[in-house]
Amino acid sequence: MAAPRKFDQETRERAVRMYHDRLKETGESKLGARKHVGALLDINPATLRNWVESDAPAEAGGGGGAAGSISSELKALRKENAELRRANEILKTASAFF
Repeated sequence: MAAPRKFDQETRERAVRMYHDRLKETGESKLGARKHVGALLDINPATLRNWVESDAPAEAGGGGGAAGSISSELKALRKENAELRRANEILKTASAFF
C-alpha cells in the first residue's frame, strides 16, 4: 500500500505555480527557485522538483491550452529559423563564388 500523501493537490499546484513565477520574475536558477519556494512552504526541494517534472508533460502535451499553442509556435519558429540559416549559408557561398 502506498504511503499517505503529506500534501494535498492544492498545495502541490500552488507550489508549482510559485516555482514557475519565481523563475519568471527573478531569472533565478531552477535549484534556487526550488529552495526558495521549498523554504516558504516547508517542502523539500527534491519533492518540489518531482512535482514540477510530473506537471511538465501535462503542460507540454498541447492539450488545447495556452502552453500547447506556445509549444507548437516555438516548434514552427525553430523550423523556420533553421531554413533561414540554410538559405543564408547558400547565399554566402554564392556571393563568395561571384
